Amino acid sequence: MLWRKGILAVAAALAVSACGTATGGEAPVPAAVSAADLAKVTLKVGDQKGGVKSLLTAANLLQGTPYKIEWATFTSGPPLLEAASAGAIDTGRVGNTPPIFAAAAKAKIKVVSVSRSNVEREAVLVPPDSPLRDVASLKGRTIGVAKGSSAHGQLLNTLHRNGLSTQDVKLTFLQPAEAYAAFTQHTIDAWAIWDPYTAQAQIEAHARVLADGRGASNGLGFLAASTAALGDPGKNSALRDFAVRVVKAQKWADTHREEWAQAWAEETGLKLEVARKAVEAGRDLPIALDDSVVASEQQLADAFTDEKTLPGKVDFAAFADRRFGPDLDQARSNG
Repeated sequence: MLWRKGILAVAAALAVSACGTATGGEAPVPAAVSAADLAKVTLKVGDQKGGVKSLLTAANLLQGTPYKIEWATFTSGPPLLEAASAGAIDTGRVGNTPPIFAAAAKAKIKVVSVSRSNVEREAVLVPPDSPLRDVASLKGRTIGVAKGSSAHGQLLNTLHRNGLSTQDVKLTFLQPAEAYAAFTQHTIDAWAIWDPYTAQAQIEAHARVLADGRGASNGLGFLAASTAALGDPGKNSALRDFAVRVVKAQKWADTHREEWAQAWAEETGLKLEVARKAVEAGRDLPIALDDSVVASEQQLADAFTDEKTLPGKVDFAAFADRRFGPDLDQARSNG
């Protein structure tokens, strides 16, 4: 298939080509390494709910990697980026908000590629018997959310759009599994969350959507990498190849939704109907890491700063590394 040929071509090019300086004033990009040196590299990849691993497996894009991959599973984006900053992993995919909190903490990470998903699947949920009927009725209520997650950003903007702030509600910071338990036990009034948990709560707990991400979320998700990995010639070459594979897999999944849902369910233990609901709604599609993406993230960062959730202003542009741009552009174009 054409996309397989493209992947092989990229992998072969890694062994012979060198790169220039990254766009936007980043540090010089390490020269590519030989095939023999790349074979010695182990890329440590963080994953959430089986997302990237099952996606690449379903698209048959884990075959023939010219380096080794070690996987680690995380409950959400913030702990994944903490691990990347500490050097415990090299890369992983997260939502739109974790990189902002990581930037505020001066984390040693960069975002290197970006995708956009269906924001209707980012939701503020309430139990089916809840008396709450609109966002305004959340005032004084307890809302579960993972701190620094994409749901945190969506919730912040949802409240703002309805004349409220996070000071008007009671936030309980919970990871998804904890929040699901609290939601079903009615110890929280609402839950801000993303797919596949949105689908799971709707199907298994008959959750009702009080508000979704339309107008409140940019729907962005990022592949992030540690600065240490980006500065290492072997891992930098592996990261370029891995980023291209993720783009190819995202495009494949959009046209093979049933296969993707089945692989996702098998990898994670999700019910197939949950995976299907999440996939059919429309998942991540790759886009360019351009100035509009940086500007959108900057607006979200500023909103957190204005609410004093973050200690100071974040310069998101300083955490965007576009060194893989040409390779990713080609992958998006060729499919």
